[in-house]
Amino acid sequence: MNHDNHHQAAWSDFNDADAQQGEFNLIPKGTQALVRMAIKPGGHDDASKGWTGGYATASDETGAVFLSCEFVLLMGPFAKRKIWSNVGLHSNKGPTWAQMGRSFIKAVLNSSRNIHPDDNSPEAQRARQIRSFGDLDGTEFAARIGIEKDGQGEYRNIIRLVIEPDHKEYADLMQAKLQRDGGMGGGSGGAPATAVSTAAAQAPQSGASYTPRPGNVQGRPAWAQ
Repeated sequence: MNHDNHHQAAWSDFNDADAQQGEFNLIPKGTQALVRMAIKPGGHDDASKGWTGGYATASDETGAVFLSCEFVLLMGPFAKRKIWSNVGLHSNKGPTWAQMGRSFIKAVLNSSRNIHPDDNSPEAQRARQIRSFGDLDGTEFAARIGIEKDGQGEYRNIIRLVIEPDHKEYADLMQAKLQRDGGMGGGSGGAPATAVSTAAAQAPQSGASYTPRPGNVQGRPAWAQ
């Protein structure tokens, strides 16, 4: 009888209810995290531009072409939280969006494969090449989270910056990744882990000695269409 009374009280007095889990609370600006990139295929191909495999998405309204991406935080207090953003490939308004998209992808490759952005050796140049956008699907890299308003005036999280090996935070984040992977470099992102081990021998090993460069702010994928 007491048990039944408790349930009756629970549905009329909510003072002792747990606080909501805050799934929709924003991740604080400046949070640094390892993220995994996933591409939602949009079925738009253009072999002349190297857009194959159905990964690109084309907007019927604007004619813009982009990669529709989901970024999942892998560790820390915000693990499993997701950020959605588009990586620009083409805009009818001009080349800026595509240039920013290329800059973002280059930074992702540098971060995931441990290539210093100033390294222009043949090995580094090969590491910045992909066979298709499928090589980016599942890539794990270091990022700094930001906040901005979307087209409806609502605040949302974005990938503000890709953290590359010339950032002082890079070494700590990669060390955390190695610990998560058990020191074997074999987490769920098998291909990116292999790329890291292949390229690392050609890249500077001491990420902590590098200082951030202002030009790296171009590594943000959240742009207005």
